Amino acid sequence: MSRKQSASFDSQNGNIKPNVIQINVISQTSVDNHAPSDTETNIGDNKTSLSSKKTNLHRNLKERHMIMIALGGTIGTGLFLASGQVLASSGPAGSLISYVVVSIMVYFVMTSLAELSTQYSISGSFNTYASRFVDEAFGFALGYNYYFTGVIVIAGELVAAEIIVQFWLPHFPTIIWPLLGMIIIFILNVFTVKSYREAEYWFAMIKVLTVIIFIIVGLLVDIGVLGHVKIGFHNWKIDGAPFYRGIDGIVTSSIVAGFAFAVGITAGESANPRRDVPRALNGTIWRIILFFVGSIVIMGLVIPYNDPSLAHSDAKNVAVSPFTLVFVKSGIKPAVHIMNAVILTTILSAGNSSLYICTRILYALANEGKAPKQFTYVNRHGIPIWCLVFTAFLSTILFGLSFIGNKIIYRWLVNITGVMGFIAWFGISLAHWRFRRAFILQVYSLNDLVYKALFFPIGPIIASLLICIFVLGQGYSASTTHPFNFSNFLAAYITIPVFLIVFLVYKFVKKTRFIPLREIDLVTDSIMFHQTKQTSNI
Repeated sequence: MSRKQSASFDSQNGNIKPNVIQINVISQTSVDNHAPSDTETNIGDNKTSLSSKKTNLHRNLKERHMIMIALGGTIGTGLFLASGQVLASSGPAGSLISYVVVSIMVYFVMTSLAELSTQYSISGSFNTYASRFVDEAFGFALGYNYYFTGVIVIAGELVAAEIIVQFWLPHFPTIIWPLLGMIIIFILNVFTVKSYREAEYWFAMIKVLTVIIFIIVGLLVDIGVLGHVKIGFHNWKIDGAPFYRGIDGIVTSSIVAGFAFAVGITAGESANPRRDVPRALNGTIWRIILFFVGSIVIMGLVIPYNDPSLAHSDAKNVAVSPFTLVFVKSGIKPAVHIMNAVILTTILSAGNSSLYICTRILYALANEGKAPKQFTYVNRHGIPIWCLVFTAFLSTILFGLSFIGNKIIYRWLVNITGVMGFIAWFGISLAHWRFRRAFILQVYSLNDLVYKALFFPIGPIIASLLICIFVLGQGYSASTTHPFNFSNFLAAYITIPVFLIVFLVYKFVKKTRFIPLREIDLVTDSIMFHQTKQTSNI
């Protein structure tokens, strides 16, 4: 890496529910078993290692897996079901603006993460970047925030599986199906990364094809080729459209739209992240935007925003999913059963990827000394088996809460995970912003970056501001309802003080500090620096 002067550094130690964000990110947790576990370099008086902790997870994802998993990772029950609530809240034009705004935010977050994950080969998820570039306490809180978000998501998918199968078999014992679902995703994760990648690849393929077919069929319905009635822009001209409830509607629906998105970057499982991550990002971000924005455009054209069915487009009413409504208008009679099957596939996909990611997050935390050391054990297949078993057990316990008080406890838990996802996105944006500022302040050349995020610093700043708006908007509806519902209001905001408490307690106990920009370690684990060092030794 080229520099004009030396810099000092201080090496650090070491969608059934519309309000759940799943971020499929593992940043460099996988190191091939045959690779050296610790490559040491001497920099002045500081001795650092390329891999601060030995990791034996397998790195097996190819570019085609990353692209398809990234695409499929963004498509879930948030799009298939919650998008109907977006249309009902703000009308066709308002919902379109909501999705465009959220798409821009997602793009900035993805490019920020891509720059970090291609520059550093580290053991951990994006919380490791927060520990390194912001504050170790911030990374600790972010890591557990993301881990428990995933655990609750898995439990939520088990509940969703119960509801979906009841649609076909209403008199069969309901507890059988969630347990069967957990067994299936556990088996997919217990053997090798290959079983995960292939299962997730085909799950993603089904979802992607469903969206493509939906857009084509919806367009044919709108122009009158199917359904025998030409709709055109009629639904944009009905009373109250196209901007139903104005700015208020757009803000409200943007929150739901944000929950429907997921960021799908699996950088750490790439066989060649330097090459594959930028290519996968460039190959997916515009497709993601096209799928989401294209879907909401079709819904706004074909379905009136005031259709009573949209208000009930949730897990218990697959028959009124906006996707189902469009297929029904086309004359496809088994549309309800088709969408039920697709949503069931989506549930298995979300559970599969969440279990995989949570397992790696817990492993990374243990590897950094932030979780019991027993969780660092990796079996001969390259699977952190105790992390997998514990995560599956914890998710099953949380699923059991759904049987208490008519699912009230479970619903409350799921509601608070919405803001957790936004906190994760905020952590990525903040870590990237501080990394780039330190990079420039310590006089490194931007040419040494493997991947440069466009629109820096505007990108992470805009993303952070939008995230703050969405987080504050979480409890807007709860605070304006009459009578005031304190339980819903508390569920909307309680995650923020909990996160701050975890952050402050760790900071007090470990006596961590907010790392000055000049002291941020930009050398350890840097892919470019390691390659330069290897070249100089040849």
